Amino acid sequence: MEAHNGENMMNTLFGEDDDEEQRQSSPSSSASASSSNSSGGGGAAASSSSSAASSSGSSSRSSSSRSSSGGGGSGSEREADEDDTGEVISHSNNNNYNYHNEEEEYGYNDDDDKDLFGDDNEDYVNTLSKSRFPVPVLPPIRNTNHPTRGGFGRGRWQNDRGAGILPRPGTYPPRQNYGYGSKYFNGPRDERFVSELKFAKSEETLARKCITFQEPCELACFSRVEGGDVYFDDRSLRLFKRLITEDVGADLNEGFDTFTEKKDLGSQGFGDLLASIRNKNIPLDRMHFVTYRNNLNKIMATAYLRNEPWEMGVHKRKGVVYLDVHKLPERPKSVMDRKRCYWGYCFESLATEDPRRSDGEGIHHVDANVEYCAVVKTKLGAHRILMGAEMDCCDSTDEGRRFYVELKTSRELEYHTEEKYEREKLLKFWIQSFLAGVPYIVVGFRDDNGRLVRTERLRTKDITHRVKMKNYWQGGVCLAFADEVLCWLYGTVKENEDYILQFAHPFMRLELLQAQSCPDAITDHVQQL
Repeated sequence: MEAHNGENMMNTLFGEDDDEEQRQSSPSSSASASSSNSSGGGGAAASSSSSAASSSGSSSRSSSSRSSSGGGGSGSEREADEDDTGEVISHSNNNNYNYHNEEEEYGYNDDDDKDLFGDDNEDYVNTLSKSRFPVPVLPPIRNTNHPTRGGFGRGRWQNDRGAGILPRPGTYPPRQNYGYGSKYFNGPRDERFVSELKFAKSEETLARKCITFQEPCELACFSRVEGGDVYFDDRSLRLFKRLITEDVGADLNEGFDTFTEKKDLGSQGFGDLLASIRNKNIPLDRMHFVTYRNNLNKIMATAYLRNEPWEMGVHKRKGVVYLDVHKLPERPKSVMDRKRCYWGYCFESLATEDPRRSDGEGIHHVDANVEYCAVVKTKLGAHRILMGAEMDCCDSTDEGRRFYVELKTSRELEYHTEEKYEREKLLKFWIQSFLAGVPYIVVGFRDDNGRLVRTERLRTKDITHRVKMKNYWQGGVCLAFADEVLCWLYGTVKENEDYILQFAHPFMRLELLQAQSCPDAITDHVQQL
């Protein structure tokens, strides 16, 4: 008897006697346990306590709590917790716990825990994909003023309640093209539109690109004399006068009465360039672009100057893209505008040797149509370019090597105009001279009355260093921008088709438009090749 009680004690301490736990869960099991201990039939008592626990339901837990709180059974040493309702919850490991009774008591059901998307998804498969409820119909939008701006217009509600309380005063015309411009960038597009190049890359991005530029090499030239005749030689090239400083104080208005203004030759001027190319039998099979330098000046300057509109003709023939100069319409020039234009031509006459003018003779009969043009070959990035560039004059080294000099005029600088001069004018001076390989620029500064104040000689390669210290602009950015434009342009235009490349308001992109015709000068040139 003592041995049997010792074994029950060991099973109780280590939680190995499941039957003993069942005996503590009901009053009948407690009574059976006491009778079995006295009679020695432990196995039969365990069987009766298990059946009693399954039939007693919830009453077994309350009796279990009473039996465990009493000191008569061996389960008095078990740990128990009491919840908020006063019910004792046992923490013992009961492997024979009956979950079926708990599901019935708390209303649990196997159908409620069914995984709708698991293995038993028969109900999900049989569910109709179309709802039995009708689709709601939204009321129509009644805003007729600005449909994309909501349900109200300008100054009054757009509804069926009549006129607004505060109507728009006066008989003002409606605003045109509202929402268009550089801010919105969704203006009406030209019906001739083909492609566009948006200025998405910043100056820092373009500055990181290293674009190679080949030193220009002169292949041909031509001269235009008074009367408009063209000769394929350098008879119109003038020699630079090194003692230009002696003319400081000269009146640039002298000879204005006999001034012959420059005529707009249109495509005829481009034909003279193409004729000089044919005269020298320059092969074009490996060229990508044929143009005047003026078109490249516009493209490169657009990297920084975004407020000057321009356009040019684009025509692709036999793999070569011809860029024709287009002159935009201008407002009529006043007398003062014509004088300022003449001051530049007068300074060119002062700064060059004229064998027809004797010493001390004044300036007269200045003809702006007389010019000398050099045809140079260069390479910008991957594109080979053949261009014509008008040259003002030339000089020579001690060894006899000839080089060109660019002549410019500008208003005398002041403290508040120097920055604009370096940001804009020096940029244009550098681009024009750099593209044609002109090493020197001579600037004549004048006052508001047209009198020459002083002169300054600039080295082309020193200009970029001068403005780089002030972070005004970078020459490498201009080259990188021009390379982007030429790559896009050459890859977009098609053979035997004509276009117009324009830069116009809102000055945020380059647009390529379809053109209807090709200049006769280009058509005749292609036929004669």
